[in-house]
Order: sequence, then structure tokens, then C-alpha cells
Amino acid sequence: MTQVRVLAGTRKGAFVLTSDAKRDKWSVSGPHFGGWEIYHMKGSPADPNRVYASQNTGWFGQLVQRSDDGGLTWQPVGNDFGYVGDAGTHLWYDGTQRPWEFKRIWHLEPSPADPDVVYAGGEDAALYKSADGGVTWSELTGLRLQDSAPGWQPGAGGLCLHTIILQGSRMFAAISAAGAFRSDDSGATWRPVNRGLHSEGIPDEDAEVGHCVHHVEAHPSRPDTLFMQKHWDVMRSDDGGLSWTEVSGNLPTDFGFPIAVHPHEEETIYVVPITSDSLHYPPDGQLRVWRSRSGGNEWEPLTNGLPQQDCYVNVYRDAMAMDSLDSAGLYFGTTGGQVYASADSGDSWAPIVRDLPAVLSVEVQVVP
Repeated sequence: MTQVRVLAGTRKGAFVLTSDAKRDKWSVSGPHFGGWEIYHMKGSPADPNRVYASQNTGWFGQLVQRSDDGGLTWQPVGNDFGYVGDAGTHLWYDGTQRPWEFKRIWHLEPSPADPDVVYAGGEDAALYKSADGGVTWSELTGLRLQDSAPGWQPGAGGLCLHTIILQGSRMFAAISAAGAFRSDDSGATWRPVNRGLHSEGIPDEDAEVGHCVHHVEAHPSRPDTLFMQKHWDVMRSDDGGLSWTEVSGNLPTDFGFPIAVHPHEEETIYVVPITSDSLHYPPDGQLRVWRSRSGGNEWEPLTNGLPQQDCYVNVYRDAMAMDSLDSAGLYFGTTGGQVYASADSGDSWAPIVRDLPAVLSVEVQVVP
């Protein structure tokens, strides 16, 4: 029997939400690691029982947890995230140079082929790889030794590497507030891929780096097609990130954090706009997911089952995901502790749970 597993990382623990293919009744397991920030959880595409979680507190630091039974039980694996010996410095808010530091792991990206291979994106802006199920980690140093790295500056949430896309020997990483980067040799060397991005508030609006990218997704069957939610602007690339065009179209605001790509419909994408970079809540207090079936520019609001008054929550960059079933499901979590599910690609919504701690991430596993 097909099982759908929604993995929700929150400010105060991890939760595993489980249903069958109908996705109308859910069981809730958790909190796992109660009281700890779980920045991200993600399951392995190569093993439906393998799940990784990033566990962090200011008191006890960073730890990666691993489950081999779909999130029922966990074991701590790795907490040693060293930095390259001499990476130099990076730009700080006040224009001074600061040495690189380690604060937390923002994102975990398991290999699609090997459940023991997993990548991690850290703050400050480091990319790590483990080949033994998260026990030991090594930095892919080519990224932070890239020529533009001394000019990278943190965004409001820190200098976080929050997006990792794996396409064989080609990889993408996105960093706030540095931009998007591409490697064509399995992470050994990197180059910025930000042509076409424009960002107000930096000395050169068209600069090679310095753009606050919030999230990037690639279409599963068209690897050259990428979609980006930026700090203002929804963007699209059809040449593997070499150039970008804006596709914000008729959105009520083009500021937001997550973006999702439909697994079967090549031109269908989703965003959750919020009012502005200072007002992190939906316009007019109406929680709406916006869908484009044309790859951008033309958007429609999806509201059925979502609160349309007095709603002032936010949806973080890793807090929206889709399953791969024939009638694709879409899921997102909010800072108000709600996790919403749609079993019909966004046409209608229902809450799975309402009163979790603030949701930091949502990912989905489908178990045949």
C-alpha cells in the first residue's frame, strides 16, 4: 500500500505525518527531538526508509540525525563540520571583512542514487558532503574558494546555503545573500549564475554576486529549466542558470520565500507571496498559494480551504513541497504551526495539523 510521509521540521522538534494515497486522513508522530530547532528534514530518494534531519540549538550546537525506519526512531550521526584551512574572509553588513564561521546546517540533500550520500548546506555558506550516511563530513571547498566569495554578504537570516540541486555531475547551490552558483564537475569548481538578476540596494544592481536568492527548484524532467523565488521577483531560466528572466506577471507581490515545481506538468509552478520584505505576512491577511500553468507571468490564486481573513503567517523557503503521485499533492507549513495539504495540485486544501511550533521545513516521501 502506498504511503505518503510528510516531514515537518519546526522550532521545537520534528514531526512525521503519514497517510495513504488518498491523503485525507493523517497520523502524527512527534515531537522528535522536542525543544530543538529542526531546520530541515529530508528523505532519501534511493531508500524510502532513510530520513535525515538537521538538529540545532544555541546551547548544544549542530547535530545531524538519521532514521532508517521512516522517522519512527533516530540515531545521532555527525556533528563535525570543519572549514577549509584558509578560506579568507567575507563581507559583513557594515562593509568590513569577517572570517568565516560555522553556525548551523540549513539544508540537507540526499543523493538520488545512494542513500549513504548526502549533502549539507551551512551557514556561513559552506557546502558539505557525507558518503557514510552522515557520520563524517567534508567540505566541498571549491565553492567558498570561488573568486567572488570575499564579496558575499549575509542576508537578514544569515549567510546561509539553503538550496542544493543535484543533476549528476552538475550541481547548483543558492546562498542568501550571494546568489546562485553552478558546478559542472561534481562540486570541485563553481561559477556564479546570476545574469539577469537585478537587486535594489546593492552598489551594482546587475552585479555578478550579491543577490538575495530565497529558493531555487529544477524541473525533474527538464534539468535546464530552473525557477527561482528571489528577494523581490520570481525568475526563470531555461539554460541551466546561465541567464534569468522575470516571470512575476500578475502576482499581487513578488516577494516570498518558497517556490515549488509540479512533478508532471512542466509549466506548472507555485509560490506563496507575502506583503513585503518588512511585512512577512500575506497581503490583506489572505493566505493564498498562487499557481502558474504557463511557467510564470500568468498566475491564479488558490484559496479553497485556506483562511481568507485575519491570517498573518509566513511560509519559509523550505516549507513547501510536492509529492510524485499521479494526482500530485502539494504541502506547506506556516509560522503559525499549520501544515496544509492538497491532494489535487492546489485546487483544494485542508489542514493536516494546526498547532505545531513554527514550521521551518516541509518535505515529502512517497513509499510504494
